[in-house]
Amino acid sequence: MKQKLLEDKIIVVTGASRGVGKGIATQLGKYGATVYVTGRTLSTSSNASSGTIDGVAEEVTAAGGKGVAVACDHSDDDQIRALFTRVNADHGRLDILVNSATLIGANPLAPPPFWEKSLEIADQFNVGLRSAFVASYYAAPLLLKAKHSLIVNISYYGAVSYHLDPAYGATKAGLDKLTFDMAADFAPYGVAVVSLWPGPTGTERARDLLSKLPNGAKILDAQETPQFSGIAIAHLYNDSSLMAKSGTVVISAEAATEYGYRDLNGKQPASFRQQKGSPIAFFTKAAGER
Repeated sequence: MKQKLLEDKIIVVTGASRGVGKGIATQLGKYGATVYVTGRTLSTSSNASSGTIDGVAEEVTAAGGKGVAVACDHSDDDQIRALFTRVNADHGRLDILVNSATLIGANPLAPPPFWEKSLEIADQFNVGLRSAFVASYYAAPLLLKAKHSLIVNISYYGAVSYHLDPAYGATKAGLDKLTFDMAADFAPYGVAVVSLWPGPTGTERARDLLSKLPNGAKILDAQETPQFSGIAIAHLYNDSSLMAKSGTVVISAEAATEYGYRDLNGKQPASFRQQKGSPIAFFTKAAGER
């Protein structure tokens, strides 16, 4: 893949101050894109998983793209609308929207049952599922103005198997159905929508947690880098048959096999389809049926 494959492309990555969102933003910057980095975090803290949108935007620029930090609380519809109003004023179009913003509570790895965990776990229904819908709603007119455009909803195997808690699973399952139904609405306009399932990923939070475990280094070594999903998105966007994938789930590890690339660490991550479940095949209505 050419280093500047996404040159002149305009991209929004929500929730990109840390984690998978940050990895995606910085990797797309390497391909020459202008990346709007959104999130709430404006200053650093002692938290091991902390990051800032300004810092990530600088990394995007240093990688070869142009990073633009935009403070946005994705629980606030007005702030989301203002984000896309700015993108429209700056460029008049949007090529890729990556919905990565989520809130999963202060201690998502607390053991079940869910009723003994903080009620904050329900926040991901708002920032995670609803926020993806709202961002896509306001992004739609800009995506229609682009000659070739894509929405990527960051989901996970939690859509089809138990992970963390019921709120997490419902959010991921909702994102996959959101993808399917949005793809139907966008199909006449040539806008593709996919859900992307990363595998276990070595995010800041994961590295901090695993560093405290006796076998943590071995586990971390087998995980995907946060940038791996960004590589997948770049290949998807440049796939001439992308519209055939619209409305479906793409597993990042399987995309790597299909398109012939590896993770930044040189490894080929494994798909967990057999261990954690396959994406749901939603019913497709017959032509003309409403």
